[in-house]
Amino acid sequence: MKQAEFLHTVLPFKDKLYRLAKRLLVSNEEAEDATQEVLLKLWSKKSKIEAYNNVEAFAMTMTKNYCLDKLKSKQASNLKLVHSNYKDENTSLQKEVELKDSVSIVHQIMEQLPEQQKIIIQLRDVEQYDFEEIAKVVNMNPTAIRVALSRARKYIRQELIKKHNYGVS
Repeated sequence: MKQAEFLHTVLPFKDKLYRLAKRLLVSNEEAEDATQEVLLKLWSKKSKIEAYNNVEAFAMTMTKNYCLDKLKSKQASNLKLVHSNYKDENTSLQKEVELKDSVSIVHQIMEQLPEQQKIIIQLRDVEQYDFEEIAKVVNMNPTAIRVALSRARKYIRQELIKKHNYGVS
């Protein structure tokens, strides 16, 4: 595979790799490093890349595994899971503050989820992957993914309701 073919294959989903890495790692720099590392690994496997049915799913799996390894390593003491893809330009200051608080609360709740559910929420609700694509990335049955997604959403909903109803009787 030549460089132009490689770039044509990989560049369309490079941003998705970055967003997944950003979702799993705390800083932009860490996410950029993870994306770069995955792209280097893909380049080193360029001769075998055509054998994969879905290169994007393979790259997403590589990104997920790299980020999880990074989080488990000794260097991970200062890393945590975050999400900062949300922006809305047409809101009042009060609404903006309320939305930031709500997003912050959702982030805190999502940090309590198991790793698998965090990844599934990211891929389904943020990246808009379908269940078959998620199944390839996380090596799970689509039915199990639906169950995990449902449980994660239910947990987040219950915790948000608790948080918003606190002190109201």
